[in-house]
Amino acid sequence: MKRDLMNNIHPVVAIAPVVVSDTTSQVSSAIDVRHYKSVTFVIMAGTLAATAGSFKVTVKEGSTSVQANHTEVADKDLIGTEALASFDQSADGKCFKIGYKGDQDYVSIEIDITDNNDSAPLAVLCILEPYERPAANPPA
Repeated sequence: MKRDLMNNIHPVVAIAPVVVSDTTSQVSSAIDVRHYKSVTFVIMAGTLAATAGSFKVTVKEGSTSVQANHTEVADKDLIGTEALASFDQSADGKCFKIGYKGDQDYVSIEIDITDNNDSAPLAVLCILEPYERPAANPPA
C-alpha cells in the first residue's frame, strides 16, 4: 500500500488561529473552488475555557469572491451536517469536519458564537482536492 495524501490535497487557511473571548462571529473569506474536485472544512477547537459557549457552523456559497454575497448552502450540497460540525464549550481539543459538493465557484464558512465568556481558541482549514496532481508544495 502506498500512502500519499500530501500530493493529493491543497490546504487553505479558512479562519486563521484565533482566540475569541466574546461572541464575535468568525468568518472566512471566499475560497475559490473552481479547480478542485472536493472540498472539506476541518474545524479545530483548542482548550475552551468558556463555561457555556456555543459554536454554530454555517457553510456558504456564491458565484463571486465577495463573501458578503454568499448564501447558506442547501443541505443536499453538504457532506455531513452543520449540526455535526458545530460544538459547545466541552469540545476541548477536538476537530470537526464538513464537506461541500455543490456547484458554486466560491465557498466560505462562518462560526457564530453565543454565550462565550472566556478564551476560545479555534481555527478552520479548508482541504481541497485538485484535479491535477501532484498538488504544489508549498501550496500556492
